[in-house]
Amino acid sequence: MNEASKVPSRIASILINALKGGVVPRVGLEYITVGRAQEIATILHDIDMIEDGGASFRFIVGKYGSGKSFLLQTIRNYATAKGFAVVDADLSPERRFAGTKGQGLATYKELIKNLSTKSKPDGGALPLVLEKWISGVQASVKAGTSASGGEFDDLVERQIYAVAGSLEGMINGFEFAKAVVAYWKAYQQDDAAMKSSVLKWFRGEYPTRKEAKDELGINFIVNDETWYDFLKIFASFLVGAGYKGMLVVIDELVNIFKIPNSITRANNYEKILTMYNDVLQGKASHIGFLMGGTPQCIEDRYKGVFSYEALRSRLAEGHFATASLKDMSAPIIRLQMLSQEEMYILVEKLQNIHAQLYNYSPFLTHDELVYFLTVEYNRVGAGTHITPREIIRDFIELVGILHQNPQESVSGVLSGNSFELAKAGLSDEEIHSEFKEFEV
Repeated sequence: MNEASKVPSRIASILINALKGGVVPRVGLEYITVGRAQEIATILHDIDMIEDGGASFRFIVGKYGSGKSFLLQTIRNYATAKGFAVVDADLSPERRFAGTKGQGLATYKELIKNLSTKSKPDGGALPLVLEKWISGVQASVKAGTSASGGEFDDLVERQIYAVAGSLEGMINGFEFAKAVVAYWKAYQQDDAAMKSSVLKWFRGEYPTRKEAKDELGINFIVNDETWYDFLKIFASFLVGAGYKGMLVVIDELVNIFKIPNSITRANNYEKILTMYNDVLQGKASHIGFLMGGTPQCIEDRYKGVFSYEALRSRLAEGHFATASLKDMSAPIIRLQMLSQEEMYILVEKLQNIHAQLYNYSPFLTHDELVYFLTVEYNRVGAGTHITPREIIRDFIELVGILHQNPQESVSGVLSGNSFELAKAGLSDEEIHSEFKEFEV
């Protein structure tokens, strides 16, 4: 690995440990991204459109381990680097779009908790966003006047009220604007307790309207019915604070599919329909939605997204798209498995990162890497069930074993355990013929 592509040790450690555990790392994805050029280009075009004041909505659909969550995290990292604010959440039985026990509000809380920006990429960026907004207003006023002291503060406050007033025309915008002004006053007076209370309100953590009114004078709280409207207001506010827009990343849609009650499922799909319609009808701006799910949780006509006819009629593909001829402007982006050539590039990258992390020279040859992939792809059932996640996990385990046991060989490890079953029936000639696919 040359100096230009050298991975920082902290990032290398996160990458190897996360991938070995079967989870997607939140950092360093640019070092191991392969393939997906068409899908990434499509979503990056959406991001440019959001920056220009538009909105977008995409479903990212792929089977477990296909790289769906990896793609979502890659886009998330790109968006924050470009100056967007990103909120993300995984759905669960406790976090949905709608529910009778506050599940919609729970999703909102998770999203705001995970608010990320370029300078705070790991979440928790809400205080930073508000401080940046105030600093931006002050800088703007300072550039246009020579006033100082109380006169300067008055001009800043007037500008803040003007920004707040621009939000009041949106649904629930008046209450949002009051909270913005309350935060400004707490900032001006260095009132830490009041700032904390306003942040608590923005995060949706007040249990009752009475508590919010007593502490903030705002007779309103975010709830299951209003949380989506608040996301739209946040998007407009973030643009005023100097960000390019908001990207909302929601994974594990399968948790809606798993809801046993058909009415509750329908309520969740209706919320998705509201978001989708807002984007298509121009009722949302500077906001984009990426939702990840499995093919079944989208296409199942009894419990999936397509069970809700209003969504199925909008999302179903036409008659001409095929696996090889995809319409990338469609709302559903379907992920195909990485090709064997792309997987070869990926395991080569992983070997280099592992070697760098543990300070040794990569020792697996081209033929040995191909031999590993040949064995993986010839497992029983691999044609329909093998996923990049499994191959990556197996490969990291393999290089770990070989590094710790230098007396062992690749063929020795692969023939000494369950891999032997995978390559049963393959002659040396057949394995050699597989090598040719990777020859450069």
